[in-house]
Amino acid sequence: MTETLIFLGGLAQLAVAAASLAIPRVLNWKEQTRRLDGLTRQVFWTYAAYIFTTNVCFGVVSVAAPGWLTDGSGLARSVCAFIAVYWGARVIIQFTSYRPHRPTGTRFVLAEIAVVVAFVFCTVVYGVTALGLW
Repeated sequence: MTETLIFLGGLAQLAVAAASLAIPRVLNWKEQTRRLDGLTRQVFWTYAAYIFTTNVCFGVVSVAAPGWLTDGSGLARSVCAFIAVYWGARVIIQFTSYRPHRPTGTRFVLAEIAVVVAFVFCTVVYGVTALGLW
């Protein structure tokens, strides 16, 4: 069961990564970042790329080799703890930083619900796995 939950967590992370590809267009990042100086603009895009790559890598490892994350080793539990903290922090950021500035409309509300469900699911699944509670 734990491997299946990690696999599903991987799919959730890949879905979040795929959905994030629309964010630059939806939030008009190209125009918004033009206002920044060159270095700040490049740092912004670099951070966006790092976040995207991290989400994809967590997803790929979870889908391709869930047993690596569920074998109970110190490394597996540490990686799961990191993933849980990563997504737990993202839940907090969603409600403390992003939510007051989010776009309005039904599709944005539904998108927010979907990503928050994914964030919470990953936080719980990887956190419980890290603690060895399965």
